[in-house]
Amino acid sequence: MGLLGCAGAKAGLAASQTSPASPAHRGAGEPCLRFAHLTDSHLQPERGGARGTAACLEHAQSLDRKPDFILTGGDNVMDVFEAKQGRATELAQAFRATWKQHCSLPVEHTLGNHDIFGWNKPKSGTSGSEADWGKKFACDLYGFPRSYRSFDRGGWRFLVLDSVQSKGDGYVAFIDPEQLAWLEQTLKDTPVTTPICVVSHIPILCVSAMVFGNPRTLEKRGQDTIVQAGEMHTDGDHLHHMFKRHGGVKLCLSGHIHLLDRCQIDGITYICDGAVSGNWWKGPIQGTPEGYGVVDLWADGRFEHRYQPYGWKAEA
Repeated sequence: MGLLGCAGAKAGLAASQTSPASPAHRGAGEPCLRFAHLTDSHLQPERGGARGTAACLEHAQSLDRKPDFILTGGDNVMDVFEAKQGRATELAQAFRATWKQHCSLPVEHTLGNHDIFGWNKPKSGTSGSEADWGKKFACDLYGFPRSYRSFDRGGWRFLVLDSVQSKGDGYVAFIDPEQLAWLEQTLKDTPVTTPICVVSHIPILCVSAMVFGNPRTLEKRGQDTIVQAGEMHTDGDHLHHMFKRHGGVKLCLSGHIHLLDRCQIDGITYICDGAVSGNWWKGPIQGTPEGYGVVDLWADGRFEHRYQPYGWKAEA
């Protein structure tokens, strides 16, 4: 591929292809659509982050069957949430240059917490009056008019949510009332025969949010299990029951945790798809290597997913 740090990418592909796909639908005709889900790239000049993102893009486009498009899961840059204006501008320029040079496919982006400029005012030094402050930075960079939307491909409807809501100088995960009303109406307007893929940066439901990072101390045994409000949707139960009532939601994809996680509830599959950057470009994280999701869709609502390492080796 001509990129540093990319040795072993083909070996990673071969290893991934030997693992069973689930749910299995091979022999049921060709899929109508394939896309690559690249989440948590955290593009940065340090630790080869821009080269790693480029390597992942080139790997995805060299698969045995080339994806029809690329879907990002958010946190495409690292990090403008706490960044000064100059750093945010530098990252935006690096993002545009990397994707322009290394991606020839259509792209649909998702907003992540690290894509929001200046929300941590004490660390970013922002006032909130900057022209590109907050989510406008991401909307301008990724080319969409607002932070949530829908689009249709291959007979599927994709609902791209905005998981990230402000709380003080930080954030929590849920969808705001205006977005919730839009989601309810969009589901109402979508026939149950149209399969739906929901995309969010922060997981709507996942197991990995409970084991990500440092374990709780033994002194907390017997207390309630608490998932941090920034690690999983606080309205996940409500959203799940909305999806269940509709009947057409088949797959929910997310990132944020950087771990590979899959659970199925009421016929809806929730997948947290690792991270292009792994442990923020420091290597694998808790057993999950740097990688991305490969998703094949059938028009009748079936799908296959595999997690695809791309052979990146962390740089010093």
